[in-house]
Amino acid sequence: MGRLTGWRDREEDGEAFDGAELDGIEMQRCRFTGCSFKRTSMDGVVAEGCTFAGCDFSGARMTDTRFTDCDFANSNFQTARLFAAELHDCRLLGADLTRADLTGLTVEGGDWSYANLRGVGLSGLDLRRLRLVETDLSEADLSGADLRQAQLDRALLRAAKLRGADLRGASLDGIDLRELDLRGVKLDFVQAALLAQCHGATVEAE
Repeated sequence: MGRLTGWRDREEDGEAFDGAELDGIEMQRCRFTGCSFKRTSMDGVVAEGCTFAGCDFSGARMTDTRFTDCDFANSNFQTARLFAAELHDCRLLGADLTRADLTGLTVEGGDWSYANLRGVGLSGLDLRRLRLVETDLSEADLSGADLRQAQLDRALLRAAKLRGADLRGASLDGIDLRELDLRGVKLDFVQAALLAQCHGATVEAE
């Protein structure tokens, strides 16, 4: 595969890019369906308005990438390295990010509902307003994460590390707060009242 600098409106179905050198490629309005990017080098890739439906990025190196308005539904990112990557208004519905390196990840908006983030390190990340409905966050490290206004309805948070996380304004429907270790977690008044009620207290305004 020759050295390329830009892909526009490219469409691929079932194509294998395994182990390819795609560093610095700029992608616009491309669509990849069921494609494999296993162990692919994608450092510095910039993509806008692209779709990666059911693609496999396992073991890929994606450092310093920037994705804007991209769709990664049902894609596999196991063991992928997304160090200092940026995801702006991206959709990762049903994606698998177990054992992915998300250190220094920048997230602005987007929908990660039904994704598998079990055991993933998300410590200190800014995840404000991110949609995480029914996302598996079991055993994930969310310590110090900013989850204000995030949608966590029916998310799985069993054994998640939450110390220092900010949950103010987050939607927590379907979550039993009694099962969470909330030491050091920031809650708003409504959430604090709900927690108190879960423990049998009666909350009344003076």
